[in-house]
Amino acid sequence: MIDINESVMQFLLALIVAGPLLGAAAALLPAPPGLKGTSPEQAVLRHGVTVTGAILAAAITLAVGFDHDHPSKMQATTDISWIPALDVRIHLGIDGISLPLLVLTALLTFLCALYSYFNPPQGPSPKAFVALLLVLEAGTLATFAALDLILFFLAFETVLIPMYFLIARWGGEGRTRAASKFILYTLLGSVVMLLGLLVIGVTAGTFDMMALATDNGRSLSTSVQVIAVLAVGTGLAVKTPMWPLHSWLPDAHTAAPTVGSVLLAGVLLKMGTYGFVRILLPVAPEGFHTFAPYLAAFAVVGIVYGSLACLALAKRGAKGDLKRLVAYSSVGHMGFVLLGIASTTPTGVNGALFANVAHGLITGLLFFLVGALKDRTGTTDLDTLAQQSGAALYGKAPRLGGLLAFAAVASLGLPGLAGFWGEMLAMFGAFDPAAGLSRPAFLTFTAIAAFGTLLTAAYLLVVVRRVCMGAIPQDAPRLADVRAYEFAAWTPLVVLTVVAGLWPKALLGLTDPAVQQLLAGGTR
Repeated sequence: MIDINESVMQFLLALIVAGPLLGAAAALLPAPPGLKGTSPEQAVLRHGVTVTGAILAAAITLAVGFDHDHPSKMQATTDISWIPALDVRIHLGIDGISLPLLVLTALLTFLCALYSYFNPPQGPSPKAFVALLLVLEAGTLATFAALDLILFFLAFETVLIPMYFLIARWGGEGRTRAASKFILYTLLGSVVMLLGLLVIGVTAGTFDMMALATDNGRSLSTSVQVIAVLAVGTGLAVKTPMWPLHSWLPDAHTAAPTVGSVLLAGVLLKMGTYGFVRILLPVAPEGFHTFAPYLAAFAVVGIVYGSLACLALAKRGAKGDLKRLVAYSSVGHMGFVLLGIASTTPTGVNGALFANVAHGLITGLLFFLVGALKDRTGTTDLDTLAQQSGAALYGKAPRLGGLLAFAAVASLGLPGLAGFWGEMLAMFGAFDPAAGLSRPAFLTFTAIAAFGTLLTAAYLLVVVRRVCMGAIPQDAPRLADVRAYEFAAWTPLVVLTVVAGLWPKALLGLTDPAVQQLLAGGTR
C-alpha cells in the first residue's frame, strides 16, 4: 500500500463526508452555459456522476493509504469541538470495520448516479433527484465515519428525508403510502434510539465513542446498560430491519425507483447492523450479553420468515412481485448478520461484517437487474413475466438472464462467491457462542439458520426457473440485452462478488484485528 501523510488522510476523509453536501448544494444552482450539454437536465445528471465519482476516487485513495498492518487503529481522525455546552465534537475516523462500508457506499452511489445518467427515473426535476442522492450519500458516509454518539445520530437521521422523497416523488405505484410507512417506522425507532444514546452519554460523562469503547462499560451499571441496549437496539433493529420490525421494507422496496432500492438494500440497511457492532458491543457489553439470546432468536425467525415469504411470492398463481421478493430476501439475509453479532464471538462478528458487504454487492446487483427487467417488460409481476412455461430470459436476452442467474446463486450462498463466507462464519460463531451464552440455545438457532439456507436456495432456484427458463413462443418479441451503460454499472458488482468469494482474506484481514480489539474492550 502507498504511504500517505496523516494530514492528507484526514483531508480525504473530511472530503468524503462533506463533499456530497457541497455537491448537493451545487446541483441546485443553474448550470454554467458551457456545461449544459444538450439540456440542463443532462448537465445536472452529469454533475451527479462527477461528484460521486470524485468521492469514490477519494474513498479508494483512502483505502490505499490505510495502514493495513494496523487495521484496529483508528486512522485519518479529525476531532474538533462543535457544541461545547454538550461536549459534542466533530470526531471522524476509520478502522478495519468502517473502511469496507465506506468504500461500498461510495461505489454503490457512483454506480447509481452513472445508471441514472443514462436511464433517469421518471418523476420531477433531475436537480432535486441528484441533490437528494448526494445528501443521502453524505449522511451514510458520515454514519460510518462518526466517532461521537450525537454526530452518529445526526448522520443516521440525515438519510431519512432524502430517501423519503426519492420514494415518494420518483417511486412507482403505492409510493406515497410506502414512503410514509418508511419515515414513520424509522423516525419512531430513531426517537427511542436517541433516548438510549443520551442515557449512555450522560451517565458516562462523554459522547466520545472511542473513549466509551475503551471504558468497555465500566462506567455504566448493568441496569443502565440493559436500558441503553434496549433503546438503542430497537432503533437500530428497525433500520436493519429485524423481524418483526421489518414491515416497512417490502413496501418501500416495491415502490422505490431502481436506484432507491439499490441504495436502500446495499447501504442503508448496513447502518443498523454497523451500529450494533460499533456502539452496543463495546460500550454496553453486559447489557448486550443479556439480550444476545433474544436477538439471535429474532434473527433466525427472520431468516425463516423471509424465506417462506419469498417462497409464497415465487409460486405460480401467487401474483408475486419480483422486487418485493428480493426485499423479503433481505430480511432473511440480515438475519444471518444479526445472528453473527448475537454470538458476540470474533468469528460471528467477522461473519456479520462480511455478510454486510456481500449483501450490499449482491442485492444491489439484483435490484439493478430487476429494474432493467421492468424497463424492458413494464412489469415485475412473476406470473405475468413467466406466463405458462417461463419468461425464457435465457433465450430472449441471454446476458441479462445469465446475470440474473449469477446474482441468484450468489445470493443463495454458493461457495466461491461472496454470499457464502458471511453466512457460514455467522453460523460458526453461533455454533460456539461467547462464554456465558446458552450453548444449547445457540445450537438450536444455528440449526434453524441452516434450514433457512435450504429455503433460500429453494426460492431463488424457483425464481431462476420461472424467469430465465422456458420455451420462446414464435410471436414473442426479443428483449434488449445488457446495454453498454448497464454493463458499466453492473460489472464492478459482479467482479467484487467473485473476488470476495475467492479471496475472503482481503476483507477479513481488515475486520478481524479491529473486531478482536473491539470485543476485548478498546479501539486504541
